[in-house]
Order: sequence, then structure tokens, then C-alpha cells
Amino acid sequence: MFTGLVEDLGSVAAVDATADGARLTVRTRLAAELGAGDSIAVNGVCLTAVELTPEGFTADVMNETLDRSSLGAATGGSPVNLELALRADGRLGGHIMQGHVDGVGTVAAITPDGLARRISIAAGPELLRYVVEKGSIAIDGVSLTVATVDDEQFSVSLIPETLARTTLGATAPGDRVNLEVDIMAKYAEKMLGALAR
Repeated sequence: MFTGLVEDLGSVAAVDATADGARLTVRTRLAAELGAGDSIAVNGVCLTAVELTPEGFTADVMNETLDRSSLGAATGGSPVNLELALRADGRLGGHIMQGHVDGVGTVAAITPDGLARRISIAAGPELLRYVVEKGSIAIDGVSLTVATVDDEQFSVSLIPETLARTTLGATAPGDRVNLEVDIMAKYAEKMLGALAR
């Protein structure tokens, strides 16, 4: 489980892709806190550290993850948002996240918003059905509050701290971003659907 509070802005050291998936090597200052088999969110995708070095870790990425997220487009040098799994005694500073990316959205527009920057993300109806104004959403693993939503897109406003500490500060229109909707919305839909039958 994760909370969407990015702990390090790491970088992809290598991507070894095959027809069976990919092996992703990431440089991070969090390496000393990882053990073999530990979970770590990479741009919001929960991966398992399978090899460790003092400079980072390596994770295997299956085709399902490559198809559903933007990790398939990662290349050497790509910056990535990193978060260690939440400890039982940790603070839940963002919102409950699983690191199970629901799909990919596209940055539609970026506009100044006072001291902040507003980013509009286009997404499909299969994701937007779970997005509500003032609700939570994860974009590339960053826990954010939805500012607006309509039938084609939603927007979030990012403070300077978020822009400086995450990959979202360098995002541009046309960029693809990982989206994880609020898990509670998905469970509520399934339970209410069962009651309606």
C-alpha cells in the first residue's frame, strides 16, 4: 500500500525489454532502505525489487503492466517518482493507493493558476466514471485532489513543492501519465451493482 507522497525523484538506469516483459533498473537514494522482495512504487506502479545495489534496484515488469501503464515507454535517463511501501506505523499523508495503475491519461493542457499550475488530463470514460470533484486521484504515483472534471478530462492544481519534487513539474501537453483512481469508488460501484441485481 502507498499514499502518493513521493519520496525520491529517481531515474531509469536501464531498460532491458524482451517479448516476455522488461527488466527495469532504477537509480535512487532510497536503495539503502530496500530489501530484496520489497515493494516500491515507480511512477505509481507497484514493482518488486529483485536485485539491489548501493545505487538502486532492478525490477521485473510483466507485459500486463507494460500494456496498462506508461512504463513501456521508459528509457535510460527517464526521471521517475518513487515511493516506498507504507509501514504500519507511518502517516497516511496522501490517500490509500495500491500501486495498481488503472490506465493512462494524456496531458491536455497546462495553465498558470496563481502560485500553482493547473494540469488538465484527458482520460477515457472507463476511468472518468470514478473521478469526482475534490476527490483523490494518483497521477504518476502522486496523490492529488481533483479540481474539476467533465466527460472528457479532469484537472488538478499543483503547488510549487509538488512541481519541484516530482516528474509533474516537467510534464508537457501530449505526455502520457499513469492514473490510479480511488479504490473506494471501484468497490462502492461493485457493491452497489450487486445490490441492484
